[in-house]
Formats: sequence, structure tokens, C-alpha cells
Amino acid sequence: MWKSHYTEEQISSALKQAELGTPVAEVCPRWVSEAPFFRWKQKYGGLGPSEPFAAAAAA
Repeated sequence: MWKSHYTEEQISSALKQAELGTPVAEVCPRWVSEAPFFRWKQKYGGLGPSEPFAAAAAA
């Protein structure tokens, strides 16, 4: 199976920054393009901070 270049912490950090009001254009140029960001948002956006990413990956 393909492994992500980004850790779960990096993904959750980017999603959290956007959720707190930081524009996606400011979050993304730091280390990721907008396309993966929106895929992550679609896949992991509804998870709380304590929920594991494995649950979303299995779905």
C-alpha cells in the first residue's frame, strides 16, 4: 500500500489551521499544494482530535 509523504500530525495541523480561519492559500504554500489538502479535508475533516486516522482510512 502507498504511504503518504506527510505524517498524521502534519495533516491534522493543516486541517486545524484551516478550521481556525487561516485561508487555505496561506496553509498550503508552506509545504503542500491545495489538491491534497482538499482530499484530506474530505477524508479526515469530520474527525475529532482524539479519533485515529486509521478509522477513516478503513472506511
